Amino acid sequence: MADAEKMPQGQEPRVDETHMRAEICEIPQALARLLDRSMEAVERAAARLREKNPGLIVSIARGSSDHAATFLKYAIEIHAGVPVASLGPSVASVFGVSLDLGRAATLSISQSGASPDIIAATRMAGESGALTLGLTNQQTSPLGDVVDHAIDICAGPERSVAATKSFVSSIAAGLALLAHWQQDTALLDALRALPDQAQEALSCRWEGVEEALDASDSLYVLGRGPSWAIANEVALKFKETCSLHAEAYSSAEVMHGPMALVQSGFPLLTLCARDAARETAIGASEKLAGEGAAAFITARDVIRSRSIEFVDTGHPLTDALCLVIPFYVFVEAHARHRGLNPDQPPLLRKVTRTR
Repeated sequence: MADAEKMPQGQEPRVDETHMRAEICEIPQALARLLDRSMEAVERAAARLREKNPGLIVSIARGSSDHAATFLKYAIEIHAGVPVASLGPSVASVFGVSLDLGRAATLSISQSGASPDIIAATRMAGESGALTLGLTNQQTSPLGDVVDHAIDICAGPERSVAATKSFVSSIAAGLALLAHWQQDTALLDALRALPDQAQEALSCRWEGVEEALDASDSLYVLGRGPSWAIANEVALKFKETCSLHAEAYSSAEVMHGPMALVQSGFPLLTLCARDAARETAIGASEKLAGEGAAAFITARDVIRSRSIEFVDTGHPLTDALCLVIPFYVFVEAHARHRGLNPDQPPLLRKVTRTR
């Protein structure tokens, strides 16, 4: 399939070649561009992080970018030992409050770099003394103008309303920043392998999931740690492209109140990476499958649940990130299966300018 950027200007994709599908298929190339073009900027930002030695990282983001920030929160807390908190952008943009962030570094994530509340919160953080870092797909953007270090995620033009390659590239850029900041050679090696593994992930097929969803109007998506961030992205995309109600829970939290809704045939999708949370994720899926859920999981050694395809990358962080790629392939096709155009979800636009 041709890259989205190579599609003739103004030409609409075929029914089976939506912009969303073309952009999903470009994820491996987008990752390769990131690793080729943005590492000098990443290394400069990482050097400033080591110099600053922040006691706190603050993320500033919304939507899919906020899910990317949640993924990076777990990655930073687990691998750098520095707490990460999400800043409510409205604190600055609506309530006009300035926070004391002089000992912190902030990480703002915005595909467009144009949302006024993200820019206002980032500007406030810089004025309060924070080291400000930005991940954006638009280097010549208002966000790029207000941060100390702007990192181009190099995803390239994204025409589909639903973000896919920019989500993956934002996380990969954040992981590269973490790896250089912590001088983590294992993570750097894993990132170098990621474009080829992303290509492999495009071929994974989630057999049986479509039939389970056809029999229900709602589902749960489970994860733990970085995979829980992916679960939130998955739930959002089901709503956004398929008009299907989906809720994301940690594999621990679902065992409380949400479990009461699980009845015979209720669809359950568990995103399980090869990390320390693997056994608890499998345990939750198996328990709920025993209660009658139509349970699917990205793991092989299960009894009651149904295993679906995934790529084992050899590193827990890239392993979790690669889980979203087969999902993107699936959800784009499932939207069309439901008679919907995933490029044009109702009421939504590509750039949401919230205050």
